[in-house]
Amino acid sequence: MLNLVKVDSYYGHSRVLHGLSLRVETGELIAVLGRNGTGKTTLLRTLMGLTDRQDGKILFNELDLSGYPSHQRARAGIGYVPQGREIIPEFSVRENILMGTFARRDGRRAVPDLVYETFPYLAANPNRPGGLLSGGQQQQLAIARALAAEPDILLLDEPTEGIQPNLVEEIEDVIAELNRVSGLTIILVEQNLSFARQVASRFAILEKGRTVAAGATAELSDNLVHRHLAI
Repeated sequence: MLNLVKVDSYYGHSRVLHGLSLRVETGELIAVLGRNGTGKTTLLRTLMGLTDRQDGKILFNELDLSGYPSHQRARAGIGYVPQGREIIPEFSVRENILMGTFARRDGRRAVPDLVYETFPYLAANPNRPGGLLSGGQQQQLAIARALAAEPDILLLDEPTEGIQPNLVEEIEDVIAELNRVSGLTIILVEQNLSFARQVASRFAILEKGRTVAAGATAELSDNLVHRHLAI
């Protein structure tokens, strides 16, 4: 489904990704791991065309996205939930979700059934302003907005960061269900190693913008964790 081939990515003159290659198959959930500042967020932003410059190839569903702007990548089937969520606080729950439908390939402006089935609280409070939601509820809203586009692949940047403990498990369950039940392909950037090990089928560890280890989750040994993830 997705194949990055020797991708470099830049902010200004600073190169953050260095010849990064990564392959994601349909239906996989791959966890992207690494210490702070290793390029994990930049990888997701690169996939969305949000860095200043990119070299190499990004192949998605047989399309070469390398020259595509962000909105065309979204319409090609890439959903993105950024770190910090970036919902619109003045918009209602429903209006925030409908923003995601502008990336739908069929042009429909309706909230898919899956969204409200996945997030009952949002279904029960469609007119509540997004800015009045808790951090965990805003994260649900950000995921719902991405799902409204009916993407083929979902990019999640630390979805449990800064969320109250009673909602972390709920968010984790939603992510697992979207992958295992709905079959959605997911790239998950996550600091919670136990959660990543629980839900991911494969992993990739980044250091200094390069992939230094990758494989099946069962191969994510304590030795690899100590070498590349321990602080």
